[in-house]
Amino acid sequence: MTEFNYSPSKWVPFRDKEVLERVRKIKRDDIAKHPNPDLKIKVVKDFEIWFIFMMDIFFRIKEAMEADKKLVMILPQPWPLYKNVAYMINRSKINCRNLYTFNMDEYADENGNIAPETWSLGFTHALKKYFYNKLDDKLRPPENQMIGLTNENFKDYGKKIADLGGADICYAGPGWTGHLAFVEPDAPEVPKDLEEFEKMGPSIVTLSPFTLAQNSLHGSFGASGDIAAVPPKAATIGPREYLAAKHRFNIYSISVNGTGTSWQRLITRLALHGPVTPLVPDSIVQLTSADVFISETIAQDIMPDWDKGY
Repeated sequence: MTEFNYSPSKWVPFRDKEVLERVRKIKRDDIAKHPNPDLKIKVVKDFEIWFIFMMDIFFRIKEAMEADKKLVMILPQPWPLYKNVAYMINRSKINCRNLYTFNMDEYADENGNIAPETWSLGFTHALKKYFYNKLDDKLRPPENQMIGLTNENFKDYGKKIADLGGADICYAGPGWTGHLAFVEPDAPEVPKDLEEFEKMGPSIVTLSPFTLAQNSLHGSFGASGDIAAVPPKAATIGPREYLAAKHRFNIYSISVNGTGTSWQRLITRLALHGPVTPLVPDSIVQLTSADVFISETIAQDIMPDWDKGY
């Protein structure tokens, strides 16, 4: 039998065949094993993982507000879930006067203009809609303490976080390319040297075609593969803000509309068990401490399923 050998497409950011083959073979029973003892990896049921995420946000807010302490959070955008956090805050009557939130990223146009809060598909719009506006009036923090990336604050965004003492918690999870927030491995604006990469702060970056495809499957864009609807660039925090956070909470759980099909199964293994490299931005989680949660769907072994097409 003649072997058929080929290299990954030039469009694939990380193309080391030996490493890719090694991480593909990582079994579900081994995925939580890591030489970094501060990387606390757990595999949990699919239905539990977002509950854990919401409860982590809620209890951090509850404990800080009850202790009358400032809490600074960098938040990603699984936006419908935030209304459940708001419900628990309202039910518990927690005054959030000391809460500061920073959006992890936001879309931008081809010229680097950041989407305004009024854009209905934007992340700042969504966080205000599903979280801030769901809080009882008397419990809300001042609106200027729930901060999204804008053209006006972009240059000082990292400084705003640092001036508050840095983020107490940063939540994260990789995109199809392994991007961290919207920091893409193949964006021309992203440093290729690891040391420089770690110092990278908030930036306007070009989105990968893989990210356009990934986000075109999101409900906000019609879940229809409409890659033309996804903006071409984004404003994003950098690895610097992620690494500087006092705590990190990473989630690996995205499948296609709750099915067993997922683009995240391979990149999770590569980010957690491959080399630390700007070619897989999320891999810098291995350099630090973090609570890492992987869903059973993502943890399951990678193998062909000849009874399934797309």
